[in-house]
Amino acid sequence: MHNDGVMTPEDTITTIAGPTGNIGAAFYFDPKTVAAGKELGLDGFRFYVLGRAGVLGDVSAAVVSSAFGYFHPSLIDKIYNSAKQTIDPLTCAQAYFDECGKRGAEHFAGLDGLEAYIEAADVVISAASPAGLPLFAGISGMNCADEPAACAMQKAAVLRELRGSAHLCAVLANGLTDAQAHAIKRPGDVAMFGWEEAPAVPIDGDERMAAAEEATNTMLLNAFFPLSEAQSEALVAGTRAMAAALGV
Repeated sequence: MHNDGVMTPEDTITTIAGPTGNIGAAFYFDPKTVAAGKELGLDGFRFYVLGRAGVLGDVSAAVVSSAFGYFHPSLIDKIYNSAKQTIDPLTCAQAYFDECGKRGAEHFAGLDGLEAYIEAADVVISAASPAGLPLFAGISGMNCADEPAACAMQKAAVLRELRGSAHLCAVLANGLTDAQAHAIKRPGDVAMFGWEEAPAVPIDGDERMAAAEEATNTMLLNAFFPLSEAQSEALVAGTRAMAAALGV
């Protein structure tokens, strides 16, 4: 932060990073989201995989694995291919994104400042280069709700995919595989992501992960530079208000 108290782009990026990740994922396995998936013929995990991956269009499971990272490719192959036999990927993606908006409408009704949050989020989304970030490129083209409470959660989901896609690139650039990064960051979830056992990780794995976080922040700078001081404050305030409302 500058000496005059003005937030720098780096401040804004790091302040919203964790909460945005939590907000953007809060709808994934919400009981109402899972119920909506079942109405489409998909269980919760298949709705999640096809709902997120469907923004890429009708692609191969290998392409989905490359965009997602972290999951064992055989798990993605099984879940994605069986899910898209039930519903078209893009149709599923919009339905999943609609559920994101519905959860926002339920949790954020009455929150102040969401219109300003949406405006600021749109500045970042418009300024971000989609190069190398396929999930972000896809989800940023989904149709958002008109209601601010719904739209705000959808924008948070888009910003989550922006950072997540960039972070995957940063992990690889720092000499870790996606599987190694997952084992370092979430050692208790190795089996859930389809791996029989955790891969061997470098002795300096924690340092490499820390470097990947820094690289992620650097990759996002160009997207946050266009924010005015007021917009940066609105982005942070809206993020904090939504996180508090969700208890994340």
